[in-house]
Amino acid sequence: MRILVIEDDRKTADYIAKGFAEAGHVCDIMADGRDALYHATSEEFDVMIVDRMLPGLDGLSLLKAIRAARNTVPAIFLTSIGGVDDRVEGLEAGGDDYLVKPFAFSELLARVNALSRRPPSQEQKTVLRVADLALDLIKRRVMRGDQLIELQPREFTLLEVLMRGEGRVLTRTMLLEKVWEFHFDPKTSVVETHISRLRAKIDRPFEVPLLHTIRNIGYSLHAPH
Repeated sequence: MRILVIEDDRKTADYIAKGFAEAGHVCDIMADGRDALYHATSEEFDVMIVDRMLPGLDGLSLLKAIRAARNTVPAIFLTSIGGVDDRVEGLEAGGDDYLVKPFAFSELLARVNALSRRPPSQEQKTVLRVADLALDLIKRRVMRGDQLIELQPREFTLLEVLMRGEGRVLTRTMLLEKVWEFHFDPKTSVVETHISRLRAKIDRPFEVPLLHTIRNIGYSLHAPH
């Protein structure tokens, strides 16, 4: 799963991200409500975890704005505001679940897993497509045209991130954060190595390249103009 964690306490956010990474999931962390609104409505996630007390835009207003944009991704409030009226307010704002701090990560994981098992609405994509390249999130399968492409788990995640950002340039730093959960430069060529392997599988056997290197900036996945 790709999970958006909207939490301004860095220790809490890192703790959550570490737990989900160990469970095999990818987390994007946002600390500001306004930044999170743009992120949530411009990219695709499987679940959102939202704190109520946020700078820029509070969690309730944030989720109301996300729902107003017809974004139906499941959302769970994770907050220290835990009164009955507060819970009702959170659910009525568009939350699917409500968990009060302090919390056990095992319970958060179980609740997120439960939300992710809900049948997707028609507006949620389960297959990402760029030109003749298709990535099936449910079957964990990649096809280009009628040819099946075998990818390693990290290659699959890398391709998913690139496809969700179709047409946008993703920098090396962005890929390190989104795919490897590195919030520092590991001083290795891990990104370049995986990009090369991915390109060999999704591009080189085919006539039209989709994965493009933007020199000194990053990478972009898109069909030629």
